[in-house]
Amino acid sequence: MVAAEALAGSFTGTPGSPQTGNITSPADTRRSRMLSGSSLAIRRITTLIRQVAAHDSTVLLLGESGTGKEVAARTIHESSPRRNRPFVAVNCGAIPAELLESELFGHEKGSFTGAITARKGRFEIAEGGTLFLDEIGDMSVAMQVKLLRVLQERVFERVGNHVPVCCNVRIIAATHRNLEESIARGSFREDLFHRLNVFPIDMPPLRERIEDLPMLVREFIGQNVAEGRGQVQLSAAALTALSRHAWTGNVRELANLIERLSIVCAGRVVEIRDLPPRYRPADWTDDAPAADGGEGFVPVGAPADAIFDGGATLTDAAVIQVLESGDVAALEVEGVDAAVAAAGAAAPEVQLPAEGLDLRAYLNAIERRLIEQALASANGTVAHAARLLNLRRTTLVEKLRKLGVGTTECLTED
Repeated sequence: MVAAEALAGSFTGTPGSPQTGNITSPADTRRSRMLSGSSLAIRRITTLIRQVAAHDSTVLLLGESGTGKEVAARTIHESSPRRNRPFVAVNCGAIPAELLESELFGHEKGSFTGAITARKGRFEIAEGGTLFLDEIGDMSVAMQVKLLRVLQERVFERVGNHVPVCCNVRIIAATHRNLEESIARGSFREDLFHRLNVFPIDMPPLRERIEDLPMLVREFIGQNVAEGRGQVQLSAAALTALSRHAWTGNVRELANLIERLSIVCAGRVVEIRDLPPRYRPADWTDDAPAADGGEGFVPVGAPADAIFDGGATLTDAAVIQVLESGDVAALEVEGVDAAVAAAGAAAPEVQLPAEGLDLRAYLNAIERRLIEQALASANGTVAHAARLLNLRRTTLVEKLRKLGVGTTECLTED
């Protein structure tokens, strides 16, 4: 995992200097992949990435810190015709304004105090590849003017040299700031904004795609094991508690939490009591028996056939976890009865027909019936029905569209 935003994914790169970030050389080999998640928000981002990757259009990645902007930038690069050329990441907010020009454009020997040798800038290093300008909103106005000229003319000059150097790089910029507000305050140039804002992609915060939480947890657990830390499992109760957290630090915050748990809870089940206090429910009390992997426990990261091993009864949270994982096709038929019973649905004992059945359709029918019952109990109010199902309202709206249960026009949102 690379630094900063890349905590939201699983790319690795050759580290650059602490100030300038990472440089991926053509010799690096990695499998191109998309962002982790199956939510509607991530599917939309994936579609946009696929659409823009084949072109050299400038991309502007927007969103809160920790949402995976560098992962998205790397994915665009790895999916583009420039994939065999360097990917160079520069954190514009981490480099002092007086040094950023040299960092980007390079300098000649003796051009300033301390310039004991000539040095290439990031534009030259990224030649033929992709230059990722992270935290572009923190760049000084004076530097913005110089960057604008490069973007317009694709020509720059090294510090201390007036010979123009042509460049062929793709620009991907990112910021957590609202650039339009920065323009109004006079801290960001409007002409540069329009030059960068060719293909904007707004990265969603984790709280708006909370249904991706189980998949992300599994990925980070596996990543920590690969990096030599301990294997952990999250109980359904712990996962439910995490699903209700605000996640102001987004996916980066989740990655940091799983890394901590992989160290302090290595080799065992993580319960609510093991979570740092800020992740525990406000009304939680430590009077419940410790989970032993028996009834009501679903280990995150376990194979689907192990989830229903032995016909164990699942908790509501566990059923929601399974249904939202999107991996229903892999579930064992023997577990369907347990899932239905745990969800509180009265259903007769199910026998697998000799000719088999469509498991995905069967589980979708169960989910549809429970959603219809919740809507009926809530008099058609989506927000109330979502609370009955322990879902976010946006998640329920997405399921309503997917399952064709009513229409958003005939349902009350709140």
